[in-house]
Amino acid sequence: MESKTDALVLRTADYGEYDRMVTLLTAERGKIGAALKGVRRAGAKLRFAAQPFCFAEYVLAARGGRNTVVSAALHDGFYALREDVTAYYAGALVLSAADAVALEGMESGRLLVSAVTALEGISQGDACAVPRFLTEALAFAGYPVSAGACPVCGRLPSGRMRFDFATGAFFCDGCFPEGTPASGSTFAAVRALAGEGEATQDGIVRAVRLLGAYFAYQVGTELKEIPEYLRLLRS
Repeated sequence: MESKTDALVLRTADYGEYDRMVTLLTAERGKIGAALKGVRRAGAKLRFAAQPFCFAEYVLAARGGRNTVVSAALHDGFYALREDVTAYYAGALVLSAADAVALEGMESGRLLVSAVTALEGISQGDACAVPRFLTEALAFAGYPVSAGACPVCGRLPSGRMRFDFATGAFFCDGCFPEGTPASGSTFAAVRALAGEGEATQDGIVRAVRLLGAYFAYQVGTELKEIPEYLRLLRS
């Protein structure tokens, strides 16, 4: 039986002499695996469909519980991400985060749209694309980040403040002293992701670091691209 689905390639693995396995993020079926036969041969027509970042309409044939890609029509290959090392790490970070929160058989349309939008933003030089996607992936996984009023006093935190890894909220320094210290620029950057104010470059770097730590704490997956991505942002 064959089926069609729009999907984003999250990761790949070679097997055999010429074949490749891909992990696809789909809207209807969540994360699924599929094989592409012969795509490592020179001139293979579906070579593009077996590359990370490929967003395409895939035609899948299912047999014995396994999926094989029969054909694919490209929507976007995000080739610009391969031309700049910082953009590449940013894109790889998006794929890793999506891979960590997506599940097989789970409706994932919102996550797919967020990931594709993030890759488009990175390709166009949007500095907020990565931290914005991290907040969206965390919310999808059930761990939203709150950058509003302090949950204790009801005022907007300013100056020194704290972040609670258990709830994903920012607190005034005196209201929750046992929380993790957070800077005002981090708080401002996270608020900017929702259209509240503006983010500085320093704030974006700090926000990615904090969101990555929160992601690891709640999802249980260390995003290995973050250290190098942050190094590149600072260079």
